Amino acid sequence: MKNLLSSLKITVPENIFIKDPESSELGKRIIENSISLIDDIGFDAFTFKKLALNIGSNESSIYRYFESKHKLLLYLSSWYWAWIEYQLVIETHGVSNNKEKLIKAIEILSRTTVEDSNFMHINKVALNNVIINENSKSFLTKEVDQENKDGYFVIYKRIVQRLRDMIINAAPNYQFPSSLASTIMEGGLHQHFLKDHFSTITDCNSKVMPSDFFVNLTLNVLKL
Repeated sequence: MKNLLSSLKITVPENIFIKDPESSELGKRIIENSISLIDDIGFDAFTFKKLALNIGSNESSIYRYFESKHKLLLYLSSWYWAWIEYQLVIETHGVSNNKEKLIKAIEILSRTTVEDSNFMHINKVALNNVIINENSKSFLTKEVDQENKDGYFVIYKRIVQRLRDMIINAAPNYQFPSSLASTIMEGGLHQHFLKDHFSTITDCNSKVMPSDFFVNLTLNVLKL
């Protein structure tokens, strides 16, 4: 999988950005430093002015790539979910048993992120932190319905649909496959957040991972 991932290009919906940040060194620096800065100070405190200081450029150069910090967050979220989707497709491709395939998918979607050598300008661990802490801000807006129509969330929704199909294949009579799939997707992020910040209201810790919980939950719900 590692060699295959290194040859792939992560594709993000084009209407999210003005200029593809992957097309230039400045664009890659914008992405690299925006991830580290949001991870450090949070999205609310993050501004293009602060980012410009980090990359040694001017604020106007960032606006050539993104019209707002909201669009930048949408880009980071889409990139993250596209990266997760590649892992999901590749790592479950050779699994023929429906139950084992579903378990593998849940583990991929809710496991702890580790750094790898692919896409060196993007720190996957820091990006995972950003998604855990900030992902909901990409869609909890008044513009969400229009942005959904514009296809901004197509990758995220596609992963939910892939997981839904795996649930149906493993348990054809289960009534709520889409609801379960989206719960696993969002719940994985939420349990990681609780583990790090509200440890008294989750059973996840250094030994029990969110993936352990969601595999257990799913197998019991589906009676597999």
